[in-house]
Amino acid sequence: MAGTLGERRLLWVDIDREGPRALDALDDLRGLIDLDARARARIDEDAGRARLHASQDRLHLTLEALEAGDGGRLERHEIDLVVGPDVVVSIHRGRRAVIDRFRESFDGETRLGALTAADLLSSLIDEVIAGYYLLVEQVEREIDDLDQRALRGRSDEDLLAALVAVRGRVSLMRRTLAPHRWALAALARPELQADDELGRPWPGLIDRLEGALDAIDGAREALLGTYDIHMGRGAQRANHVTKVLTLLSAILLPGVVLAGIMGMNFNLAFFDTPENFFVVLGAMLGLAALVGGLAAWRRWL
Repeated sequence: MAGTLGERRLLWVDIDREGPRALDALDDLRGLIDLDARARARIDEDAGRARLHASQDRLHLTLEALEAGDGGRLERHEIDLVVGPDVVVSIHRGRRAVIDRFRESFDGETRLGALTAADLLSSLIDEVIAGYYLLVEQVEREIDDLDQRALRGRSDEDLLAALVAVRGRVSLMRRTLAPHRWALAALARPELQADDELGRPWPGLIDRLEGALDAIDGAREALLGTYDIHMGRGAQRANHVTKVLTLLSAILLPGVVLAGIMGMNFNLAFFDTPENFFVVLGAMLGLAALVGGLAAWRRWL
């Protein structure tokens, strides 16, 4: 297989470590790229963050991809990219959406072999970053839905829980993506740029990464805006309830005062006539109606 590589030929090998011949596939690459014991150990290890290891004729870049799993929960998947002259090896566990998207993007493309190994590496990195853009779009749609629920102003106990869940996903996205800054910045170092056999990585990767981080920060700011709307509507509901209770107290207060006066222990001829009870009751109702009418006229509710 090594003899088939040369000018305008580039080999991309994608290895699923959960496949039946994953170990054999790595051993078959010995004629193309030398994977020593330390390199194999780094591939087997779950680093948990992006990292870059460079040797004289090989680059080993570890990327962290996020994909939506069951129930919308984000799952982190590590992808190792080993790059040598005219060969790029991608290694991962299970079928990954980022690899499927990349494969579909150049399906039938005949100019792929004209790329350098660094060009293909850059394209794979960009596809991983594009996955974060897709997640941000999904989060933004969820935030729009939460905005609508918050603006309706209904008592929704699940809304705050939904806000916390989305905030957790946004924080996970940023924590996972941010360490890629160091790895991608290391690709631009002069000693790596000088390797003509591997080629030069696309310099726009840093801008793409920063754009993805800005998009995540924008989603986080939008989520804070949704929280402010939710809290504002909650305060508005509380103020409305307080206003209703205050107005109700104002309507009943004249009757309470009148009842207190009439209940004082002294003798008056007024109390000798039983029919005066209805006069007092009518006065209470009249005062309540007067205060209620004043409230309606002044639009206190």
